[in-house]
Formats: sequence, C-alpha cells, structure tokens
Amino acid sequence: MKKFNYRRIIPVVFFAIVLAIIFRTVLFASYVVDGESMEPTLYDGNLLMVNKVIYDLKDVDRFDVIVFHANKQDDYVKRVIGLPGDKIKYKNDKLYINGEYVEEDFLDSFKDASEKKPFTKDFSLMETTGSSQVPHDKLFVMGDNRENSLDSRAFGFISVEQLVGKVDVKYWPLSQASFSLGK
Repeated sequence: MKKFNYRRIIPVVFFAIVLAIIFRTVLFASYVVDGESMEPTLYDGNLLMVNKVIYDLKDVDRFDVIVFHANKQDDYVKRVIGLPGDKIKYKNDKLYINGEYVEEDFLDSFKDASEKKPFTKDFSLMETTGSSQVPHDKLFVMGDNRENSLDSRAFGFISVEQLVGKVDVKYWPLSQASFSLGK
C-alpha cells in the first residue's frame, strides 16, 4: 500500500483556489437583483453571474440582458433594445426598430398576465430622448416590466463605457436557474 503524500497535493489545491479567485474577480461579477423592473425574466432577490469581459471580445447584441453603472453608487440590470444608429418607436404595444416590427418573445407571458393595456405605452426616441436615433457608442435600454421600470425612457441613453457586462447566468434560486438570458 502506497503512502499518500500530502505535501504534493497542498500546492496544487492552493494554486487551484488562487486561480478560481482570480478567474471569478477578473472575468465575472456576482449581482443580486433589487426590484421588479426586469420581471418576468428576473425577480427581486435573484442572484446573477455577469460576464465582465464578453464585450471586450464582441459587440453588444439587441436584447442582451446587461448590468451597467447607472451612477457612482448604483448598477442597474436592463435589456438592450436599441443599438447605435437605431430608430426606435413603440406603437400599439409593438416595437419597431428602423421601421420594421421586431418581436419581443421574452415579454409574451408578462403581456398576457398584465391587466394594463397597452403593456408598453407608445413612444418614439424623439419624444423620450430628443434624438431621432441612438447615438454612436450609446445604447437604449428598457426593463422587461414596462409598467414599472426606470430605464432609457426616463434617463436617456447609456454609454458603452458604463457597461459592467452581460448577464450570463441566473443561479439563485436554483428552481429559476438559467443560462444566457438574451433573446
């Protein structure tokens, strides 16, 4: 019978722990959802894992769920609706981007359950932001709970520099766990 050598395993375990800590702090951030603005996609108290490096490798996609710095104290989680150059209009509860109707399948269950009609009030970028299209290096974001969301309709565009990252994983509660919350 061979004797187990603990001296060899301790550095390997220590290295693995250090690597995991670096991996988690540099590449990912953990967030707790605070509020109802992203229901039914995210609920108050959900725990999220945010990929902090994804937008260094690729561009933001429409309907990505992102976390961004709203101000020095607060980070918000919202869904990207408008990309640079987009012209956005909401009419009769339908989203039009650059004049074409775009489906928002992620809202179907919430629209059906909502007693308020229309679910999203009519607006255009010009009415809400004073601009006819999303400027270069800016994004137009909205919460999925259109009746109860502080988003770009109120505070305007967000800068790409404000991005923390993309929500890749909802991991708590386990019964609601999911990966990749984009379209």
